[in-house]
Amino acid sequence: MNNSGIVFSTNPDFRIAQEAEELTTLPKKNQPLKVVLDKKQRAGKIVTLVTGFIGNDNDFQSIGKQIKSSCGTGGSVKDGVIIIQGDHKAKIHQWLLKNGYALSKIT
Repeated sequence: MNNSGIVFSTNPDFRIAQEAEELTTLPKKNQPLKVVLDKKQRAGKIVTLVTGFIGNDNDFQSIGKQIKSSCGTGGSVKDGVIIIQGDHKAKIHQWLLKNGYALSKIT
């Protein structure tokens, strides 16, 4: 029994969407992470972005929290990007290497 809430559709091409499978997290060595400084649309304030993580959301949130605490600053994790307030490129780079992540790019 499907409890999707759809009772009837007049669209002949309508199909009930299947729930998306949760991504499995790649091993640390295979993560194509990029560390980038950014200040666009941030009122001139600099933030450090970590992008390229492939895996489930819980692991991504956990890594973001660990990076924020190691830098001792605020930030957020959303839309596939870890945003850290300030220029912490060197700290993040060291943290990622210390924890077994292979970086693909630092700019």
